Amino acid sequence: MRGARAIIRWAGMSLAVLASACTLLPEQKTVDIYRLPSAQAAVSPPGKAQAWSLRIRSPHANTTLDSARIAVIVQGDRLSTYGGARWTDAPPVLLRARLAEAFRLDGRVASVSTTASNVRADLELDSDLRAFQSEYRGAVPYAVVSLDARLISTATRRVVASRSFEVAQPAEGVEVPAVVSAFGLASDALAGQVVQWVVEQGARAQSSKSE
Repeated sequence: MRGARAIIRWAGMSLAVLASACTLLPEQKTVDIYRLPSAQAAVSPPGKAQAWSLRIRSPHANTTLDSARIAVIVQGDRLSTYGGARWTDAPPVLLRARLAEAFRLDGRVASVSTTASNVRADLELDSDLRAFQSEYRGAVPYAVVSLDARLISTATRRVVASRSFEVAQPAEGVEVPAVVSAFGLASDALAGQVVQWVVEQGARAQSSKSE
């Protein structure tokens, strides 16, 4: 009888301990997942599509930028992230998709692919992502996107052209959704500049190749 009472007492104490432990567990925080806002429709300048093909590689990035966290610099050189907010993917993947979309909307390159599909191409766009973060300039956060681009001949692996691009787009507010919208505009602007540059340099490279 005493043994049964001891077992019952032990079971009751165990349940009490478990119940108290459950109350001490931290509450789960909700994480908002953000897409890079859709690109604006581009208007192709006059001229027919060029016959050469382009493959876009995911930009190289450091471990901080190669993360789904949304980076922010509030003051000085200290890089932090927005709490409770994430991108759908790491910025190099998001920017690669944005660049591919911009080229397809532009229509001046006959064939555009990414390294995800591993399609053979005449030229390859390789790059280093130097910035993809929100930076406070005074009281206003700016979405800053910076890219060092290289256009490479896939036949010779020679760099035929290189250039650096940077866009800083002010956000209309300090809240995360406003900052995300600014990232969309900055990415669109940078992609437009890259497209124009690649089309010009690609045409030049293919022209000298045929001479």
